[in-house]
Amino acid sequence: MPSITQKVSPCLWFAQDAEAAARFYTAIFPDSRVERVTAMPADSHSGPGGSVPIVEFTLCGQPFLAFSAAQMEPFNHAISLMVSCADQAEIDRVWNALLDGGTAEQCGWLKDRFGVSWQIVPAEMADMIADADRVRARRVAEAMLGMVKLDLAALRAAYESAGSGGGRAATPGRR
Repeated sequence: MPSITQKVSPCLWFAQDAEAAARFYTAIFPDSRVERVTAMPADSHSGPGGSVPIVEFTLCGQPFLAFSAAQMEPFNHAISLMVSCADQAEIDRVWNALLDGGTAEQCGWLKDRFGVSWQIVPAEMADMIADADRVRARRVAEAMLGMVKLDLAALRAAYESAGSGGGRAATPGRR
């Protein structure tokens, strides 16, 4: 019987459409599925018993819980879901899928059609930004700041570029 067994798991509170959101997300990512949809059996401030759907789902092996109820706070950038991508093809695929009906933002961020914020980043980005050579790290950060969808080749070029590091990295074209 499926259930959330991980010690810490994300729970997403949607005003509506939690099941639709879970089905949308699980169609995008491998090792993902909707595990179970149930309803809150008791009356709550969000509605009568049976009216609040509870959705247990897995994204890339990570358990999530979502429910639809009178959302008290809208989603915002304080919490986002970050997707670590192996290559540009994966960045493009995930970006384009999540962006369907959503809004593109700066620096690899987007807000999907359900209002959830996502960061779509290359797996090597954290290491480039954390490089002990702070000039290299700054070039990568500056290149990223000029992008909407992240361009892995341009980030790598900024990371590898020779020079004093005193100038601003070339800003790749926006996508």
